[in-house]
Amino acid sequence: MATSMASAPVDEDSKIELYKDALYDACRASGTDQRLFSQQELLDLGAIPANDLMILKSVLQRLNDERLLISCQGPNGLAFKWREQSEAEKYKKCGDQEQAMVYSVIDDAGSDGIWSQTIIRRLQMHENVFKAAIKHLIQKKLVTPFKSVEHPNKKMYIKASLRPSEKATGGPWFTDQNLDEAFIDALQAVIYDFIKRQSTYRKGSGVHRQQPRKGTIRGSAEKVKKRTADQMSTDDPSTTNTKPPAPAPNAAREKEILLPMPAGYLDYPTVSDIAKILSKTNITKTVLSEEDVQKLVDVLIADDLVEEAFVTGRKGYRIVRPTQQSLEGWAVKQGTAGEDIEAGPDMYRSGFSRIPCGNCPVFDLCEPGGPVAPSNYHNALPGGTSGKAMG
Repeated sequence: MATSMASAPVDEDSKIELYKDALYDACRASGTDQRLFSQQELLDLGAIPANDLMILKSVLQRLNDERLLISCQGPNGLAFKWREQSEAEKYKKCGDQEQAMVYSVIDDAGSDGIWSQTIIRRLQMHENVFKAAIKHLIQKKLVTPFKSVEHPNKKMYIKASLRPSEKATGGPWFTDQNLDEAFIDALQAVIYDFIKRQSTYRKGSGVHRQQPRKGTIRGSAEKVKKRTADQMSTDDPSTTNTKPPAPAPNAAREKEILLPMPAGYLDYPTVSDIAKILSKTNITKTVLSEEDVQKLVDVLIADDLVEEAFVTGRKGYRIVRPTQQSLEGWAVKQGTAGEDIEAGPDMYRSGFSRIPCGNCPVFDLCEPGGPVAPSNYHNALPGGTSGKAMG
């Protein structure tokens, strides 16, 4: 009699264990570990017989005790999401309840991490108890401290198995929690030069030559008249001057410039093309995603250096004002001590910007009889600079 009474609870416990495994497997098969399940959605999975709420309550309690299910606040009230078994096993390494509580809060924070004071306030835990718990968790390699770009002066903690998010570290643009401006400039230079090569072409590399005159027959009796094609084709090659005319002594060399691609051009570089080019450079070993590259291109657009080009639904990029751009690559001017004082594309300047008036700091005040005039402007400039010196 005693034996049969003792076997009944064991039987019920085995059923709960079976229902627990069935519900956990159904949750895993129905979505990622970030999906939130309501109570009704758990019942709809078909793992609980007859949608019995009492059995569901016992199963949820078992899953929660084993850290396989997380209770959280959903959009419509209480919700649940499943946790990987390998992550649930880590809770068994916590030595006491305080360590498990601290680890649970850090686990919930995810890749953004959490501030130590936030943990203390949320758990209403004494600071000395928290310090002892966090010390053991670090020794067991369950959590690790890190520095956040958003909160550089706060002591942050994250699960040791996670990599801090871009929100916390600043992404590839930060090195040791500092914005790496030199790295960003180098990437922008490569991107800009690539877009310039792909969205322009060069024109004007030759020398102006005089056009040869049409062939004529000259005679003493007849008026000068044009030769026919048959007459020119029967000329003796030995007596015909076939050398091209020599250039005029003062022939001007046409300035080589960049011109935009014609309408309908289809090969403007896309973000995907730019990302592939960056992956082949030696600038960084970090693999930049297309989202990272898009951020760099957006900066060039904001600086009015690059613009979008839509052709047949395809979004590419091209440089602005191509005829004013230098034929050289991204220009970096060096300061007196060797530091970079200015970086960016080198623009062509007009002749007016090279003469003294184009660079004059008091140009707007200059007029005959005014405080600054062409006759005395050198006295109004700092240090008595003359127009000749400025030119």
